[in-house]
Amino acid sequence: MDPQEAIANGRRTLEGVVGIPATEGNRVTVLRNGQQIFPAMLEAIDGAEHTIDFLTFVYWKGEIGTEMAGALSRRARSGVRVRVLLDAWGSHPIEEHLIDEMKSAGVKLRWFRPLSRLHVHDVNHRTHRKVLVVDESMGFTGGVGISDLWRGDARDEHEWRDTHFKVEGPAVDGLRAAFLDNWAETDPTIFEAEFDRFPSQPAPGDSTVQCVRGSSATGGSDLRSVFQTLLQLATRQLRVTTAYFVPDDDLTKRLRDAAGRGVRVQILLPGPFADKRFVQLAAETDYEELIESGVELWNFQPSMMHAKIMTVDGLIANVGSANFNTRSLNSDEEINMVIFDPSIARTLDDHFEKDLERSVRIDAQRWKKRSLFQHAKEQLVAPLRPVS
Repeated sequence: MDPQEAIANGRRTLEGVVGIPATEGNRVTVLRNGQQIFPAMLEAIDGAEHTIDFLTFVYWKGEIGTEMAGALSRRARSGVRVRVLLDAWGSHPIEEHLIDEMKSAGVKLRWFRPLSRLHVHDVNHRTHRKVLVVDESMGFTGGVGISDLWRGDARDEHEWRDTHFKVEGPAVDGLRAAFLDNWAETDPTIFEAEFDRFPSQPAPGDSTVQCVRGSSATGGSDLRSVFQTLLQLATRQLRVTTAYFVPDDDLTKRLRDAAGRGVRVQILLPGPFADKRFVQLAAETDYEELIESGVELWNFQPSMMHAKIMTVDGLIANVGSANFNTRSLNSDEEINMVIFDPSIARTLDDHFEKDLERSVRIDAQRWKKRSLFQHAKEQLVAPLRPVS
């Protein structure tokens, strides 16, 4: 199939499956690691003239947290309406003086599902979205959290590897909607006539983008449908980078089926510096059948791999906050962009190949001979798979 025909087919298939139209004319900038991500976000905040909406799962203590709070506070004091939404679980470690600083400056700060008044059911359902929208015209999303662990260029275990995306154009509305979707749970005022505008978005680029929200729900989500569809659409090459890889039986079968029909399936995972070893163990029980099916599994060596990226046939990219795991697709609030643009897919594939140069492939024969102790650990954490 001709590449443009394949892209058009992929777009219409996904639009039909999830019922969300893609938008044309977007400009997408790929930001690789903290040394590119944080300066771009801070520059956007510093240049804000009307509004800033910021949502994150992780906001921990450290220099970048202090810098971010200072930038948000300065814009609030200058008259910009600044809203900050923090997940009460993921951002619990934030320093109290930063909360005080932002609130004193006029930042409207809210907590998503505060732990003090949670129902038991809500404890397991968090917002894992990462969204920054500035002046309704520029958005950011991806995998990065606010912590010094993300600073630098993934040179060692103290500098996590991640990818974030700057977006300009109609897709910004989709990112803004993801913020408002969670904000509405914490504040009845969704928009204010004094500040909020809903302008016609310009078309500054050539990328077609579909924004898909994942919401905690019984039986799956639109985002799960996106993952399932992309795995089925792949005809030649499927590349997955994920921090947490715990696919359920259906996704595991789809990966095996893709490899079985001749698709080269490569999955890049954290290696020795995985931040959650129990999540790694929860998936390792499936490694053998995946490898036997022809799926390549790789472990990134220098630092924690935290990016969440999928490319299909070098034509389509699926990026955002969702990992390739049950938690992201069933339990948490997520936001992803499906980008129908070979140039973006090519950039991400180039990054993937560079990451493979610093990774080790899991050898099938060695994996089969793993120790009884390893087997026992896998079985011990198996009951945690549905929440991992």
